Amino acid sequence: MRIPESDNHSNLSSSYDFVPEAGPSCVTLDKASHSNGINKENGLSAPVSNGTTSNGSPSMGNGLTKHTSSITRVSLPGTTLYDDPYLDREEFVRLVIQSLRDVGYIESAATLEAESGYSLEAPEVSEFRQYILRGAWADAEPLLVQLGVTDADALLDARFLIGKQKYLELLEARKTTAALQVLRNDLAPYSTASEQEELHVLSSLMMCSDPEDLRRRASWDGASGTSRRQLLDDLQHYIPSSIMIPQRRFPTLLTQSREYQRHRCLYHNSPVEASSFSLFSDHACNKESFPRITTTILEVHSDEVWNVAWSHDGTHLASASKDKTAIIWRIGLEAEPSSRDCIAEFILRDHPYPVGCLAWSLDDSILSTSADHLILLWNTKTGDLMKTLENHAETVSALVWLPDGSGFMSGSLDRKIVLWDMEGELRESWNDIAIRVTDAAVTPDVKRLVAVGMGYNPPPTLGTLSRDHARDASPPIASNGNGNAMVSRSSENRMIIYDLKTGQVELSVHMEGELTSVKISEDSRYALINHAPDEIHLWDLEEFRLARKFTGQRQGHHVIRSCFGGIDGNFVISGSEDRNVYVWHRDTGALLEVLEGHGLGSVNSVAWNPRNKRMFASCSDDNTIRVWEAPVSAGELLRGFGIPESEPEMIGKGKGKVKQPWAYNDGGL
Repeated sequence: MRIPESDNHSNLSSSYDFVPEAGPSCVTLDKASHSNGINKENGLSAPVSNGTTSNGSPSMGNGLTKHTSSITRVSLPGTTLYDDPYLDREEFVRLVIQSLRDVGYIESAATLEAESGYSLEAPEVSEFRQYILRGAWADAEPLLVQLGVTDADALLDARFLIGKQKYLELLEARKTTAALQVLRNDLAPYSTASEQEELHVLSSLMMCSDPEDLRRRASWDGASGTSRRQLLDDLQHYIPSSIMIPQRRFPTLLTQSREYQRHRCLYHNSPVEASSFSLFSDHACNKESFPRITTTILEVHSDEVWNVAWSHDGTHLASASKDKTAIIWRIGLEAEPSSRDCIAEFILRDHPYPVGCLAWSLDDSILSTSADHLILLWNTKTGDLMKTLENHAETVSALVWLPDGSGFMSGSLDRKIVLWDMEGELRESWNDIAIRVTDAAVTPDVKRLVAVGMGYNPPPTLGTLSRDHARDASPPIASNGNGNAMVSRSSENRMIIYDLKTGQVELSVHMEGELTSVKISEDSRYALINHAPDEIHLWDLEEFRLARKFTGQRQGHHVIRSCFGGIDGNFVISGSEDRNVYVWHRDTGALLEVLEGHGLGSVNSVAWNPRNKRMFASCSDDNTIRVWEAPVSAGELLRGFGIPESEPEMIGKGKGKVKQPWAYNDGGL
């Protein structure tokens, strides 16, 4: 908005009769005139200096400059900035004024107002803001209409928010009678149908025993906290932003720009540091920092390796194989791969069948494995078998520990999902679900379970069958032999999203083709599903929609497992039946890398190190596990992630200590 012409042709002294502070983009009513710090003579009557008197001697000023010359308004042609039709000059200048005030350059902001002819905001906006921050509710409400809140429903909502704050503050001050009047006169009349439930909750707060109990039950920090400023932010949604500019709007735009650049940076995999972003240039990570070189090959398994999983602390890797063993590998923390110990610390041999699934407990003290219909729990400190669980009637195809550490879940082709506690005691069983589970995952926020699998067709004849015969009575399936069978293409395949607390189905989606793997992003937003033939699907769990497809890899006959990777989970990585590892950029779908190195057969599973975001592992039908890293100098790799460069030597109880020189994508050593 423009400052009236009469206010800008006289001398300006934008000094204030208070000490300015960097902070909210406004001047309080008792500290400035109604022209946002500029009076009708474009200045206040008692200017202060910035520490130097007119003759050059020191003074006791407050950091503001005293203007002694006239500020002339600059008239520019047009209304846009830099001939850009999408950037309005007035909006830009007002944001600059706001930003200058936020950081404490009060006089510079006033000078810009005078020179440009644009005022940050109308006097009513400053008044409204200060009324809210002071708790002058009777003065604030009448200004809503003047500030552009003319929609009837919006006006009711805004008044309800103000009444709610007033009500809570009265309860906090133990003024119960006055609070009851507000509840009856200010809240009930303004509440909409959707707010009736909240109104009931507010009325129940009358029973709070003391202010602390009130703040706890209302999730509110009190009148002396940030609640009034939060109220301002909430009211901002109802007031046109051209009238009341949102707080710290310019930094918000810069943050959005930084996030946009980070998401568009195809190889972004660096810690978020101020030094990695500059306003003077666009952000871009070096491709050379991506883990695309094999630094270690682990060769102990005697048959195909079907699955790999990192411990949560990133120091151990577990592998599962067709050779009926699982191995816990200790991966040294040395930065230089040639000096790093990679030891098969424990070889877990007591599996009667090939090993299909692996999962670490939250504290990494227990490793759960599956062999056909059995679940085995292992002590990772000693390598001892703790317990064997035999609840499922068919192949266990999914093992997942709950992110809260309370236990784990198993899924099976027998159409059961079972919840176990830490000791392996059965807590709950979901029986006869709609699919024969091929994989499942729990969201990190512990709200949802995502399961994928094949449709169930009842056998043509019924009768009493043994457990073994019950497994054979299932629909015809094709299997790659790794315990995770794949349904024939004629059967219906589904992704089902469950509410983990209630067990109710939130979404069930039919999909064409086999579904063999599901992983959840760290923010619980996305589910990554391997989908044969030759696709990986990214599902948005908030909007319940297919967000993206990734193509290029080969999958038609075997179980292939993919995962998220990188410091922000911004990579999608997958094995493939053409013996390569594929890497995509999650947000754009761009195929970034096709990594060669494994021998004949499928690359069955990949796992990104949860602590060292520049390291991942892959396993293959060639009986090996490969560790991939970025080609960086010694020490740089791990120091950037706060990982010590070495650790005390440990005694490995397994065999197969393997050190490999750097191996490039063609597999050469």
